[in-house]
Amino acid sequence: MPRLALLVSLLCAVCGGARAADPGSVRFVVYFQEWSAALDGSAQDVINRAAQAIKSHPRSPATVTGFADPTGSKEANRLLSELRAQRVIDQLQADGVPHARLSRHGRGSVKFALTSQESRRVEVEVGSR
Repeated sequence: MPRLALLVSLLCAVCGGARAADPGSVRFVVYFQEWSAALDGSAQDVINRAAQAIKSHPRSPATVTGFADPTGSKEANRLLSELRAQRVIDQLQADGVPHARLSRHGRGSVKFALTSQESRRVEVEVGSR
C-alpha cells in the first residue's frame, strides 16, 4: 500500500509539472459598452493579467478574438469586432507582449444568452484549443 501511495504522489507531481509548462488553455474576457471599443479600468486590469499569462508561457500561442452584439449591420459589427480585438492587442503590446506572439480575429455579431453585454467582448486565449 505505501508503494501505491508513492506511485500516486509521483504521478500527481509529474502531471502537475506538465500543467505548469503547458497551461492547456486560459481565457481572459474583456467587455465593452455598446458601440464602443474604449478600454475602461476593468478592461485594463483583465488585459494586464492576460499579458502576464502570455509572457509567463512563452511557448503557448495567444489568440485575440473580438465579438459584437447583433444590433446593427453585419459589416459594422464585423469592423467593430476587429477594432475591439486590435485595441486589446495594442494594450497587450504596451504591456510588453511581442506582436509576433499574437493573432487577431474578428467574429462580428454573435447571439447572447442573457444580456447583449455577453456579445460585446474580446477573448484572449493563451494556449492550445
